[in-house]
Amino acid sequence: MSRTKQAAPRPVGKHGRGFIPDWTWNVLIILWAFPFVGQPMVIPSSSMSNTLLTGDHVIVDKLAYSPHNSFEGHLLPYQDVKRGDMIVFRHPAKLEENLVKRVIGVPGDRIRLENKRLVLNGRKPAEPYAIHIDPNFSPYRDNFPVGAIEYPPDELQYERALAMLRDDVVNGELVVPPGQYFAMGDNRDNSLDSRYWGLVPRENIVGKPVVVVWSYDAPTEDLMDYNAHHIVDLAEHFFTRTRWDRTLRLLEGYPLK
Repeated sequence: MSRTKQAAPRPVGKHGRGFIPDWTWNVLIILWAFPFVGQPMVIPSSSMSNTLLTGDHVIVDKLAYSPHNSFEGHLLPYQDVKRGDMIVFRHPAKLEENLVKRVIGVPGDRIRLENKRLVLNGRKPAEPYAIHIDPNFSPYRDNFPVGAIEYPPDELQYERALAMLRDDVVNGELVVPPGQYFAMGDNRDNSLDSRYWGLVPRENIVGKPVVVVWSYDAPTEDLMDYNAHHIVDLAEHFFTRTRWDRTLRLLEGYPLK
């Protein structure tokens, strides 16, 4: 009775694929794919404190949400934009600028603020991420959408906010229209957001931040423009001003209901 001989395992030699060639190939794939699936972004202001700090360097997941009415959206595991998600999007009035805020209202939602407290669809949901640092009361900011816009930004942003207040406010509440989202910063008293420049179109949403890869305590002007002062500051204070406890911190939304 004959036995079938099994072929001996093929040794990995100079003609086989070893550890270094495999990893070289993997790294090349990652470097090629990264611009399509991930995007680095630095947080230049305190509008999302304390969730995101000034100087947080984050990775944005560009595949998180389905492209609007796209073929890929039916094939790949995308998700809808939900209340409580942190999103990165092109500024509705300055398309060259990316912002990060939290989605507070999705299409059909009714929104207002009552003495700084969010009222969403007739309820006051828990918002453990929101902070208030200004003890003073500002009528429009804190009782949105009632009153006149204080400290309006530039004319284009102001016009968008006025159009929102004119077209989408019903019985003292903002009703989010189809294809639009209402976004605010977690630092509610110090955030230029949908209250001041209007709603975020769905097509402007780029993705969502998923991880803090590095956090460095630097002023906004250095983070907006990597100037000579910032380079010197990094050389002198890299180890002492790096927030080591935030390294590789995962970021998640909050189920706002």
